[in-house]
Amino acid sequence: MSIAISVLMCLWLTALPPVQTEDLGQGVFYSSQGAIVMAVDAVVADQKLDQPYIMFMVYLGTSGNANIKVKREDVTMSYIGQEYKMPSVKELNASYHGQQNDWALYARGGKESLILSKMRYWRYQAGTDFFPLTSQDILGVSEGSLAGNLGFRTRLYFKNPGFKKGDEIVIQVKDASDPEMSGSCAVKFE
Repeated sequence: MSIAISVLMCLWLTALPPVQTEDLGQGVFYSSQGAIVMAVDAVVADQKLDQPYIMFMVYLGTSGNANIKVKREDVTMSYIGQEYKMPSVKELNASYHGQQNDWALYARGGKESLILSKMRYWRYQAGTDFFPLTSQDILGVSEGSLAGNLGFRTRLYFKNPGFKKGDEIVIQVKDASDPEMSGSCAVKFE
């Protein structure tokens, strides 16, 4: 009986659909799979794959009318079968001094792909971020709220485990009180 159950579990797991992500070009990836809709802008990551910490700009919205709260500890990255959490703000500030340059690179990057994506339908809270810049008037928050057409835009940082061009990752987010309310987006480094 346990062999039959194991075989059925293996068949079920291999039948699960992969993360449904659209490559919008210019390093932007979009996924509407799940309760949390998201776009990941990886333009800075593509240019700085040799850095110890890698930045992504993420835009989050809801696929329905649910009120969702995403805490920073509910954001993870999967790479080569391993899951990674974001560093704390204190760790990032102590170990990495390229945040201002990352922001400048992001600000200069093309946004046409993002503007033309479905993420344009949300309004985003201004002045809050998981990783605030000390040189700007941005409030550091530990959670972002999503409801209706109000989304959350934030920078995400992950410690670089050895990324190379052509590698693929998946960024996952989930609601703080209901982990079933989640979303994920695949990214391929160009």
